[in-house]
Amino acid sequence: MNSDEKLVKIDKLRTQVASCTRCSLHETRTNTVPGEGDANADIMFIGEAPGRNEDLQGKPFVGRAGDIFDKLLDSIGLTREQIYLCNILKCRPPSNRNPLSSEISACVGSLDLQIKIVDPKVIGTLGNFATTYVFEKFNIPPQKISSVAGCVIDIETPFGPKKIVPVFHPAVATYNVHKTDLLISHFQAFKPFCSDPKSCPESIV
Repeated sequence: MNSDEKLVKIDKLRTQVASCTRCSLHETRTNTVPGEGDANADIMFIGEAPGRNEDLQGKPFVGRAGDIFDKLLDSIGLTREQIYLCNILKCRPPSNRNPLSSEISACVGSLDLQIKIVDPKVIGTLGNFATTYVFEKFNIPPQKISSVAGCVIDIETPFGPKKIVPVFHPAVATYNVHKTDLLISHFQAFKPFCSDPKSCPESIV
């Protein structure tokens, strides 16, 4: 699939997500948050679900967690324009509660299409829900995120070989600022997969 074909498919998916009524979250959303970034990115990051700021702006990872995510990207010499960023859910759960299994089931078809279209070499799972879904999808034995955060897992998928890198959700550092250094250290696992390794800083681990 060439770049133009990818953009057409991504735009079509955004339109479909905007009108989605597959679960009750469409009744309370302000905006859908389909995802954004480079459709040809080598690295895709998958989060959990939009929060209040994301729902208002229609963009993933804004507000405090977004600031931390940008800092994590900067630690490996990347910007949002060089990655693809999305969530499992495309609509905000009320009061930022955890996603329901029925909501995940209703929404992951869009995520699966994003993985297929972007076809990244590396998938970074941000937090428990994203890690659990991706592990189940690709038949990776379940593990606690605390035991695999920052690890690189090589797998074969219907989309070809991929590398899965689970990390904690950036939001953990909004509750405990001391977690920021831990997140930065885990993010160094992505550095070898930067499009231009020379642009990435030396590891701080």
